[in-house]
Amino acid sequence: MDFEILLSIFGILIAMVMLVILVMRGINIFLIAFACTAVVAITGKINMYEAYKTNYMGGFVTFLQANFFVFLTGTLMGKAMEMTNGAKAIAKMLIKALGSEKALIAIPLACGILGYGGVSAFVISFAVFPIALQVFHEADLPRRFIPAALCFGCSTFAMIAPGAPQIHNAIIANALGTSIMAGAVNGFLSSGFMLVVGCIWLYKMVQKEKKNGAHFIAKDGDVFNSNENLPNGFIALIPLIVTVVIINLKNAEGKNILHLETGLLIGTVLTMVLMHNFIKKAEISNELGNAIKSTVFSITNTCAVVGFGSVVKGAAAFDTVVKAMTDIPGPATLGLAIGTTVIAGICGSASGGLGIAAPLLGPVFIAKGVDPGAVARIMAISSSSLDSLPHNGYIVTVTNGVCNETHKDAYGPVFNLTVVVPFLGTLVGVLLFTLFPNLP
Repeated sequence: MDFEILLSIFGILIAMVMLVILVMRGINIFLIAFACTAVVAITGKINMYEAYKTNYMGGFVTFLQANFFVFLTGTLMGKAMEMTNGAKAIAKMLIKALGSEKALIAIPLACGILGYGGVSAFVISFAVFPIALQVFHEADLPRRFIPAALCFGCSTFAMIAPGAPQIHNAIIANALGTSIMAGAVNGFLSSGFMLVVGCIWLYKMVQKEKKNGAHFIAKDGDVFNSNENLPNGFIALIPLIVTVVIINLKNAEGKNILHLETGLLIGTVLTMVLMHNFIKKAEISNELGNAIKSTVFSITNTCAVVGFGSVVKGAAAFDTVVKAMTDIPGPATLGLAIGTTVIAGICGSASGGLGIAAPLLGPVFIAKGVDPGAVARIMAISSSSLDSLPHNGYIVTVTNGVCNETHKDAYGPVFNLTVVVPFLGTLVGVLLFTLFPNLP
């Protein structure tokens, strides 16, 4: 290996370390991406101007064009569920159905149903937290497990399941030309494994803590309101079911009848029509405007990381790094899973990691003979593991902002359910796709 390649590899590693450290310190993601781009360009023999103007902005704009309307319609769907209290209604209905003893498990289940219906993780967490707080208070369960229950339901099994109208499926589909239902059988089995193992582990952790004498201890600002006016839970489910069904309908040629964005928009309108009595009409314009602002903020933050990934792709060592991943001993799907997991962990984001990994690694493994559907689903599943490290923006927001807990108290259970469980689910997925590669 010559000096230029070694220098480029060193530059990529330094940039990745910088990315993790600076994100954890709360530095603006654009400043981080610009700084890391400079390091990769200098060490990777890329003209500095071309690195920013062509490589960086090429990746930034391509991702924006391909995914903006998925981000937008998904955010609008979530806003509609928030404005109508539909998300809270579904959570309440599940808790009532499962009973007080199993009410704890209803929290990740409710989050999962909303996530699989297309509602964004942030919206779900804000909507379900007051109900989770009520459940933990009434059952006298240790409060520090609420972030784990929310994050597990929002950012693991449902987020990456086949057919879910989530940005993670959309990014891969746009990059590889696959369906969001790609790798359905093995994908559902892997997601089901995560759901079962995670729910059992959450229940066991909470019960163990309670037996050791832990109780619910309220924090300043906690509000317990069980008499809130909510729509019927079954009515609130209808838009989610309709959305998932219509975006997966196919014509005689096997192509989707509707685009993902169209399905999410229909679900948004249906949500507001069915539960219009629960909307404060004077706030509609302002709320939808805020949703659009939130979309621009979210997608450009992801684009900033994806643009950096495009610069890495142009570095002198990129082919060497990819070859190292593809030559990992064992099945090709294992190398794909490891590569995607590491990139998502470095980015601190499943969607940001997929924005880099899908166009870079996906075509390489397809060229090696791995079925495109298997590539798509393994990338989706494996992106949900190391993305939940402490510097992940969603983890920080839910743990510290929404739940008012510290990482010291709450991150242990979060790590178990959003890093370890998805990692095990990834191994299950790799095994299934290796043994049964031809399943639909």
